[in-house]
Amino acid sequence: MGRVTERRRVIRIRDGAVSTRPDTLVAEEPMEIRLGGKPLAITMRTPGDDFALAAGFLVSEGVLASAAELANIVYCAGATGEGGSNSYNVVDVRLADGVPVPDITLERNVYTTSSCGLCGKASLDAVRTTTRWPLDTSPDTPVLIEPATLSALPDRLRAAQRVFERTGGLHAAALFTTDGELLDIREDVGRHNAVDKIVGRALQQGQLPLSSCVLMVSGRASFELVQKAVMAGIPVLAAVSAPSSLAVDLAVETGLTLVGFLRGTSMNVYAGEHRLALSAAASTD
Repeated sequence: MGRVTERRRVIRIRDGAVSTRPDTLVAEEPMEIRLGGKPLAITMRTPGDDFALAAGFLVSEGVLASAAELANIVYCAGATGEGGSNSYNVVDVRLADGVPVPDITLERNVYTTSSCGLCGKASLDAVRTTTRWPLDTSPDTPVLIEPATLSALPDRLRAAQRVFERTGGLHAAALFTTDGELLDIREDVGRHNAVDKIVGRALQQGQLPLSSCVLMVSGRASFELVQKAVMAGIPVLAAVSAPSSLAVDLAVETGLTLVGFLRGTSMNVYAGEHRLALSAAASTD
């Protein structure tokens, strides 16, 4: 099976001095996801938690919502040029009896990715009407999280990134309680894969929906990441960088609390502020 990191020779130049040394890089390999034996998607990922990645991807696609709907996930023989030996880069997902299998020979669903090429309104409507766990959009919802708790999450995320410390080349997604307790963290070369691994592990453990959790990501908040949070029933998504305009639109549409530029005690709340304990004197201009 592919390793999480690999070693490569580099030429290092420091203050005019030239030397050679081995460098630790994050591994990146393609993984094909099949559904009932039929090809569904290919993603570039960091090997590891492959079954969780496939399960989480199918949650965001609206195919899976509970462990009971999943029969099994297995590795398949990949095309390696070595007689069909197992490359551990192809996984096949089998659904439980009675769970409908989408017609994957047709055009993919409109809520698949932020680059689907369809209009924003169609994408927003698709996620809102497809999620099995609509988020509570009532302003009377009890406060779930303190801003000070959110402020502590980036440092806790970074401290738990073991592979990033060796490579500097991985995104991370972490699941926290509303009190700031770390529940799970996954790293991957793709930010969307890291989230899928988090959601997939939760599905395998029978924990969906994640209605009392905060999802923290190490990069920006794209439409795709907001979609994945909503499809998993996660009410709060926080990112250290900026959201896209469509990500904010989707958060508003679905009732997700979306926080961006979370750095130190500073943050921007783009949607769902009713879940934060904000001062009554906060400016609204």
